[in-house]
Amino acid sequence: MPLDGTARRAGAPYEDGPYEDGGAPPYEPDGHRPALLVLRALGLGDLLTAVPALRALRRGFPRHEIVLAAPGRLAEVARATGAVDRLLPTDAPGREVPAALAWQGPPPDVAVDLHGCGPLSHRLLQRLGPDRLWAFGHAELPGLAGPRWRPDEHERERWCRLLRWYGLDADPGELRIPPPPVPSPAPGAVVIHPGADAPARRWPVDRFAAVAASAREAGHPVVVTAGRGEGAQARAVAERAGLPAASVIGGRDDVPFPELCALVARARCVVVGDTGLAHLASALCTPSVVLFGPVAPLLWGPPPDGPHRALWRPSPGDDPLRPGDANGLLPDARLLRITVDEVREAVRDLTADTGPEARGAPARALP
Repeated sequence: MPLDGTARRAGAPYEDGPYEDGGAPPYEPDGHRPALLVLRALGLGDLLTAVPALRALRRGFPRHEIVLAAPGRLAEVARATGAVDRLLPTDAPGREVPAALAWQGPPPDVAVDLHGCGPLSHRLLQRLGPDRLWAFGHAELPGLAGPRWRPDEHERERWCRLLRWYGLDADPGELRIPPPPVPSPAPGAVVIHPGADAPARRWPVDRFAAVAASAREAGHPVVVTAGRGEGAQARAVAERAGLPAASVIGGRDDVPFPELCALVARARCVVVGDTGLAHLASALCTPSVVLFGPVAPLLWGPPPDGPHRALWRPSPGDDPLRPGDANGLLPDARLLRITVDEVREAVRDLTADTGPEARGAPARALP
């Protein structure tokens, strides 16, 4: 079976598939749909930045079952995209490529690597024997044709460019997800999220607390969110800000996604570091102040045309893209240059501009 994706690349975005003979995708005798497997075995923010690419695949392969290989905890997120039929749970430490995928049944008709530049992720998908593999080219896999990986592009644009190379129309601006039909636990609140996967991307607790206290003094309800294992940090922010213990949401476990999504969708503003909740605010078009340190917002920042403020303070001579270690054990120097006053001012600007749904009214349904 060809794996290089070139034989059918010339086809247009399609309903029946850009097959060489112009025919429909192969249906099994029992009527099962052909499968399109997407590898994105990473975190919440990673999945949300891949939403535009997933939407393009859904349009381009309407008769396929789209299966997303990702951590099981992201099943609700995958469902919220409206572009995934089934989640194939993966298991790998950190941001490593899974050692194997628990794929059952015939090989996928198409496998799409939205995980990385290869070669480990490419080979993982090759072992399943897909008829087509769409991925970035890599020197260790000369038989796999694909576009060149670029280290200087935004994550949303990167995966859309990959799909455009293979003939699908993909728009990196198509990142919105609808708010869930459940009530917010704190409608109209300023949401403070002090956590991040690595200390390098965590602004100090006392600074988050100062911003939270300022928002409370301005008359806004304030809540502090925490992922699994981040409870102590969130409780410290709440205590130093003079907030009640009940203002902390999550910590022992992750906040269930429908509840977290409803909270962010109906928040007045979100204050967060370079982590998954920032991308959720972008996906819901909720005003956000996002604090960057070791990695530039050019690569992972919110849309420049949305109600967001990306704060970053590099030094002259810094690498313009990745001047620090995103997994470092200490807060990054660029992150520490962001002052409380800067964040307070950004919050004031955004809360002054937000509309009625951000003050607790039901959020707009998306078109």
